[in-house]
Formats: sequence, structure tokens, C-alpha cells
Amino acid sequence: MTAFDFEEQERIESFKAWWKDNGTYVYVILAAVIISAIGVTAWKEYKSTRSDKTAEAYETFRKVAEKNDAKNTAVAAEKIKSEYPKSLHASQATLLAAKQSVDVKDLAGAEKNLKWTVEKSPSVQIQNIARMRLSAVLLDQKKYDEALKVLDGNKDNAFVASVAELKGDVYFAQGKLSEAKANYKLAVEKADVNSPVKQLVQIKLDMVGDEK
Repeated sequence: MTAFDFEEQERIESFKAWWKDNGTYVYVILAAVIISAIGVTAWKEYKSTRSDKTAEAYETFRKVAEKNDAKNTAVAAEKIKSEYPKSLHASQATLLAAKQSVDVKDLAGAEKNLKWTVEKSPSVQIQNIARMRLSAVLLDQKKYDEALKVLDGNKDNAFVASVAELKGDVYFAQGKLSEAKANYKLAVEKADVNSPVKQLVQIKLDMVGDEK
């Protein structure tokens, strides 16, 4: 890690304290933003699968997932993805199972399901959502290079700001302030004016501050 002078270290410690208090909220907002980016195509795909035989299997999964038992939800997700691996319902199940795994700090379980979704989902939009969540999970595990590689796989213009923000987080965690600042700036530039991403990243950018 780069050696920092006193002022830079103060900024880093201040940022870390802020992130500890607000990180969960940030990722909740991020999840809402990237889910909205699924768009019309994914919604049409979803409606088209509602009437097929996977709908019943997904309903069974959903009833298990409603109990918020991460372990049982993961088992139920394994069942639907093994029986209907090419269905959109399987992708939805693995995303929900991954979320519950994160909630109970089972990052390895979340990583497994998210990687499956990236590789197997029939929806490019769902794949990109999984990439965003996977990169955050990898960041939490300090798998920085892998997180950046996953983010590089998301080429959708709808995710440019969110990808840049997460890259900034990864670089910051590595102590690479110059790269972090550049990506935070890009995220602010590319985010919609009223997007919560723009507001949150501006806070991060302000806290990183100017380099010497």
C-alpha cells in the first residue's frame, strides 16, 4: 500500500469511519439503482416465463425464501437451478439466495450463487446485476483484483456510473487514491442528475479530497 502523509491518512480514516456507518445503506441504494436498470427486456422475459412450468417451482422456492432462513433458501435455490438452469426464475432465485447469504455474513455462499448467475443466466441484464453484487461481495472479502475483473465484464451503458463507483471503492480499499478519485469523478459525471448514486459518490469524492 502507498505510504501516506498525515493529511492523507486523516482522510482515509475519516472515510473508513463514514463507510462503517453508511456502507450498508449505500449498497441498499445501489441495489435499488441496478435493479431498475434491468429494463423492459428483462421484464418481458419475466412475463414470458410466468406461464411455463418453472413458475410453480419458483413459487415453491419463494415460500421457502419468505422465511428468511438463508441456509434453507440456498438449498431451495440449488434445487431450482439444477432442475431449470436456463430459466429466468433460476436466476431470480440465486440472486435472492445470495442476498440472504450476505445478510448472515456467508460471503462464500453469496459468491457461489452470484458467479453461477453471471455464467448461467439467460438474461444479460440479470448477469450484469449479478456482476455488480458479486464485485461488492469480492470487495468485502478483499479479493480486489477479482472484483475489478468482474466489473470490467459489465459493458452495459446503464451501469457505467455504478461500475465506476465500485471500482473507486476497490481502489480506495487498496490505498490507490489516484485511481479511486478518477473513478469517483467518472461516476459523478455519468450518473443521472437526480440519481442517489451521484449524491453518494460525491460524498466519497469529497472525503477522498485532492491529492498532492
